[in-house]
Amino acid sequence: MNPISSRWFTSTSLFAIPHRTAVVSAMGFSSSQEEEEKLRLVLKYHNQTKHSLTGYARGPRGLDWANQPNPFRRYLSAPLLPLQHQSQDGDSPLYPSLFDSLPHPKPISLSTISHLFYHSLALSAWKTTGFSTWPLRVNPSSGNLHPTEAYLISPPIDSLSDSAFVAHYAPKEHSLEVRAHIPCSFFPDDSFLIGLSSIFWREAWKYGERAFRYCNHDVGHAIAALSIAAADLGWDLKLLDGFGADHLQRLMGLPEFHTPEDKEGKGKSPEVEYEHPDCLLLVFPNAATRTRAIDIDYDGVSSAIRAEFPSLDWKGKPNVLSKEHLCWDIIYRTAEAVKKPPLTSNSSSSIDAASSSRSSAVFAQSSYNKLTARQVVRMRRSAVDMDGVTFIDKSAFYQMLIHCREHLALPFRALAWDTAEVHLALFVHRVSGLPKGLYFLVRNEDHLSDLKTAMRPAFEWRRPDGCPDYLPLYKLAEGDCQKLAKELSCHQDIAGDGCFSLGMVARFEPVLREKGSWMYPRLFWETGVVGQVLYLEAHAMGISATGIGCYFDDPVHELLGIKDTSFQSLYHFTVGGPVLDKRIMTLPAYPGPTTDA
Repeated sequence: MNPISSRWFTSTSLFAIPHRTAVVSAMGFSSSQEEEEKLRLVLKYHNQTKHSLTGYARGPRGLDWANQPNPFRRYLSAPLLPLQHQSQDGDSPLYPSLFDSLPHPKPISLSTISHLFYHSLALSAWKTTGFSTWPLRVNPSSGNLHPTEAYLISPPIDSLSDSAFVAHYAPKEHSLEVRAHIPCSFFPDDSFLIGLSSIFWREAWKYGERAFRYCNHDVGHAIAALSIAAADLGWDLKLLDGFGADHLQRLMGLPEFHTPEDKEGKGKSPEVEYEHPDCLLLVFPNAATRTRAIDIDYDGVSSAIRAEFPSLDWKGKPNVLSKEHLCWDIIYRTAEAVKKPPLTSNSSSSIDAASSSRSSAVFAQSSYNKLTARQVVRMRRSAVDMDGVTFIDKSAFYQMLIHCREHLALPFRALAWDTAEVHLALFVHRVSGLPKGLYFLVRNEDHLSDLKTAMRPAFEWRRPDGCPDYLPLYKLAEGDCQKLAKELSCHQDIAGDGCFSLGMVARFEPVLREKGSWMYPRLFWETGVVGQVLYLEAHAMGISATGIGCYFDDPVHELLGIKDTSFQSLYHFTVGGPVLDKRIMTLPAYPGPTTDA
């Protein structure tokens, strides 16, 4: 037994980890000079935006409330198509059943498109106290700042549009803003597209340089939120990663993105508010109703986008979010470096979800409350405090991790890479039947040998009692780690007061060298998907959760024994019994109050 000892955390000298080690040259990967420069920029950003015990990543020295960004993007003068408001009940399946099999797919209609957005990206409530009122959304966001925007790219839909169109989703109005009418020849049968983009300024206003990380967490949360809402309708969702960033920019009708000039102090910099195209998602009927794969002609669609989209009549101008801005130029230079290049010419791909998707195992069905999927997604909240007393049973703990583990099951199968790159280092505080201590969930067992080599040789790597054989969970060290978890998460009590907390550890530099620097944001997307599952699992079991973006990066690596960039911690999370602030009143999402802050 190797109990967690305070000797690991008695001297800051233990955390003197070099930003970059000889592991880079030792790997022997080859890359072009251009790709090597992009990778250099990515690693510079990642290391420069780490929090340490002696200082935090660069950010504003205070919150400039006069220039807080408007949380809602609107395209002024664009035609507005109201969507329907629906109850949480109806014929929605019970939440855990979605991980087993999807219901029969419903047709694409005004009703089902309304449902998709209402249960993924819409407002979920308003909060008010004193003179302050603010909205919450179904999809979570760091600081409730919501940098993620969504676009529907669709063939004609009865009662919505007689022609194919591109529309921006306006969550406050729960409506679609029609940006343009488009040719509809490139849509596979019974499908449509959703594009996601990020406004970095919304996060950078509060968090400075580290905001690029948080924006990409939020993209992952949005992908998972859309996946669950689509599954409730019998639809599947898949990331189309064969298109380049320039294709996505044209497809969504976004202004061409340029790196803003780095100015001293505040000033008017409209380009800081531009949207960065993130990804394109195909929504289609689930595999059980299809007899063949869906073919994606990337080259043909790309040609159509280049030829026809520049001449479209785009409606509406984006609203101004802030009067003045601060430019964190490293965010925009990094965003340029990680733009996804398109697939090579004459390329196509097939989506055969029937052969690449699977169900998640059921271990503790009784751990869930009898809630429908719609109820769970709309009740999701980020806990601001944990009570420090709530316990969960180890069977419920195992069940949560089972739904976090399977990369080809809902909602992870939406991602374009076939194997998991993110693992979970777990601080177990209050799980009945499990000793307190440090545990590790290996989400991709191909990485197990590399993880053992990279981490502390003294770790036990022992399977805990009662853990199902198909869940690769290991106990590393036993002991009370509540204080430790708080210290690592920027001294936040919430990390130690829950049932458990965790750090999401990604296979890092090897992935960037094998696939390209464009995988950097995608690793954060994967952590966002894991986080969304943890949110929903917790609420379905009657407790709560919160994402933690503030943690001390290299001290986490020191705890685990990681001495290079082969693995890096990218996101923290906590799950437990929430403390409700009774001073804050909850109001319905729709219709909302007439004024908001």
